[in-house]
Amino acid sequence: MDGGVLVTGLGAVSCVGSGVDALWRGMRAARSAPVRVPDPLARMDHPHMYLVPEAEVPAGPEEPAGMPLGRASRLAVEAAREAVADAGLTGLAGVDPRRVAVAVSSGMGDSDLHERRRAGGPAGPDRWTPVFPVASAVGAWLGAQGANTCLSNACAASGYALSLAADLIRSGEADVVVAGGSEAYSRVGLACFNRLGAIDPERCRPFAADRRGTVFGEGAAVLVLESAEHARRRGVKTVYARLAGTGWSCDAHHATAPEPGGAQIERAMREALREAGALPDPGTATGPGSVPGAAGVGRLGFVVPHGTGTELNDVVEVRTLSAVLGEAAPLTPLYSLKALLGHTGGAAGAFAALAAALVLHHGTLPPNVPVGALDPECEAPLPTAPTPVTAPYGLVNAYAFGGNNVSLVLQGAAA
Repeated sequence: MDGGVLVTGLGAVSCVGSGVDALWRGMRAARSAPVRVPDPLARMDHPHMYLVPEAEVPAGPEEPAGMPLGRASRLAVEAAREAVADAGLTGLAGVDPRRVAVAVSSGMGDSDLHERRRAGGPAGPDRWTPVFPVASAVGAWLGAQGANTCLSNACAASGYALSLAADLIRSGEADVVVAGGSEAYSRVGLACFNRLGAIDPERCRPFAADRRGTVFGEGAAVLVLESAEHARRRGVKTVYARLAGTGWSCDAHHATAPEPGGAQIERAMREALREAGALPDPGTATGPGSVPGAAGVGRLGFVVPHGTGTELNDVVEVRTLSAVLGEAAPLTPLYSLKALLGHTGGAAGAFAALAAALVLHHGTLPPNVPVGALDPECEAPLPTAPTPVTAPYGLVNAYAFGGNNVSLVLQGAAA
């Protein structure tokens, strides 16, 4: 593969276990369920989430520079540790640390430390800590001396982090960027969505006819992005995918609701697909790369949608995908990762991109978690059996409060 921004390392911690192998097994098994949060102060109607198993939550690292780390930061460092090792960059051996950047996002950060202290919970550090040290914790652990930022524009945050990482590499500011997102249980966050009436009482059921909201999940997803030239010089053996296109936009419509017409999420999708060279041919549902029985048509093999299980969000996204993909839309399968992991908030975009990289790497779209009868207003192709993927591209969407939208296009390494 010549040029561009490559994905050379992956790391993850989620409700299905610690490690990318555990995530892929979970995706193939298509089984999960939320659990009640072990918090006696979670006095709300639906106090459940897709939690990382306690045995998989890392106890460390030690406090960097005397700064205590909350659960989100610890999950982020654990995922980064795996991704960096996977990329062959442990200890940054042979790499200029000034050319290594970090962009790791979170919606709630280490709010658990503050919530516990203010509620008189179990004894913890009595020192003040910032709420969003997630990226700095990863950078300090790694010894990265390049740009370091924690974006926090809600549920699109880690999608933006990956786009920023690509910009840093393309502009020559960095050779390597450790990018992704992390999210952990926040009593305040979960209570707010309960008060909004936006939590499904059963599980996360995107696009289902009887969906009643979302269900949140914990976890961290980290990708190592690297310039193709730098990867070539290092002799990288495994490239999972290429980050081929990115698109940003903002609805400028409402603090929490998406713009019903979907104009700006359409703009983000089209920009990402155009940059990648993956826009479908107008007026055709077939094209180069189409293989009978395989996922997708033409050059786009699948979509990992934002689809949260909230009523308007799902409808707007499916309608907009139909507008963008045209006749190809009914033949381009969706992989609903949130039905498996829940809505991982500020980490959702990174989890979706990591999942897309795995799909392209393995050449298989795993089965979707069954959600029951689909809403006729947003009926989407959600295959419940493994499907081969031969088309070279996958599209990832992430949207957020404030109208923040981001779309990413990943390309298979062999394309």
